[in-house]
Amino acid sequence: MAAAGGSWGRYPRAKQRLIALSDRQAPLPRFNGTALPHGNGRSYGDSCLNPGGSLLLGRGLDRHIDFDPESGIVECEAGMLLSDLLDLVVPQGWFVPVTPGTRLVTLGGAVANDVHGKNHHVAGSFGRHVLGLELLRSDGQRLSCGPDSAADWFAATVGGLGLTGLITRVRLQLRRIRGPWLHTQTQRFERLQDFFALSAQSASSEYTVAWIDCLARGSSLGRGVFMQADHATALPDRRQHPGHRRLAMPFSLPFSLVNRLSLRAFNTLYFHRAPRRPRQCTVHYEPFFYPLDAVADWNRMYGPRGFLQYQCVMPPANAPATIAELLERIAASRQGSFLVVLKQFGSLPSPGMLSFPRQGTTLALDFPFLGKQTLDLLSRLDGIVATAGGAVYPAKDARMSARMFAASFPRWREFLPFVDPRFSSGLWRRVMGDE
Repeated sequence: MAAAGGSWGRYPRAKQRLIALSDRQAPLPRFNGTALPHGNGRSYGDSCLNPGGSLLLGRGLDRHIDFDPESGIVECEAGMLLSDLLDLVVPQGWFVPVTPGTRLVTLGGAVANDVHGKNHHVAGSFGRHVLGLELLRSDGQRLSCGPDSAADWFAATVGGLGLTGLITRVRLQLRRIRGPWLHTQTQRFERLQDFFALSAQSASSEYTVAWIDCLARGSSLGRGVFMQADHATALPDRRQHPGHRRLAMPFSLPFSLVNRLSLRAFNTLYFHRAPRRPRQCTVHYEPFFYPLDAVADWNRMYGPRGFLQYQCVMPPANAPATIAELLERIAASRQGSFLVVLKQFGSLPSPGMLSFPRQGTTLALDFPFLGKQTLDLLSRLDGIVATAGGAVYPAKDARMSARMFAASFPRWREFLPFVDPRFSSGLWRRVMGDE
């Protein structure tokens, strides 16, 4: 079936043939041209699109294979959502070791993008906790690989953007917890340097993250709200599960709700609502990790043109000055979003050749797509990031150049022999100069 579709950012759009998968033990269906594995489509740009080719829809591969509640080792088909895995393991005292900001990604997508979370400084990236996986190639070959077996294939596939083959199953080491509750602490800070001081002070907390006011300038540049959390060691009484989605964007608006007026009003309110002094609270894990999952189809608020997310990571030595320069450039442009995240990556190495997480500070924010002015701004941000030795995240990208990709991922040539010759994506052709 041929269909037009897009990624979660709704930019760009692409026409591709959709091929549903339902049996992990079956060979790959026949397809013309190139194909690309596709999980739940939560990548923001064109790393999950294959314009003019085929998408292998993996959500049908969503079965639980095995779970040992004593060791916390679980094996599932790669199309299982993190939400379904959490529903299975949290009641038995386990949690995923690393989670991105949405639970609506598949296990295969989490591996292919080597996702990271608010605990990177203590746990590293998702791929560090993968014990093994199966890879199905277009020639019918099946490879079992892991950190200690076929390690080169494992390193290529973790963070490999779905280009080495179809991941059919994943074996994962979970993290022990006492229950679904978190002890959290929240406080606002007045300037960017306060973020770095708070991050250093809270290094013993498992989860840390900050929201940033992207419009603040001058002495308030980089002001925001700092949040930290740890899994609760004692269970609170008579608390109820918060439930799943409660709100929705029921249709696509003909305009974006994110504009200069709404952005300034929201940022000012959100900043001043946060406490000046640390406020402690016990909350369920869902609103802390997945606040946007409570609003179905929230990407529609950006209007018909969609949005681009920009996420970069800066090395520690250059991070304070470079993040300040990026925020100043963004504030001057008067573009940006409510959704601005700043956090620290730790020193634990990521296992993939093309893994994005690395030691430093990472900044992520959305930009309503305004055409050339948005693309020009992001290109200017690329220049700042490249000069400082930083990198841009492919899972959030829809426009970076081949030069920026090569600067971000110096092992890309080492990766090339592992690419399945019949697999490709819009992003891959763009950064390889094959468009």
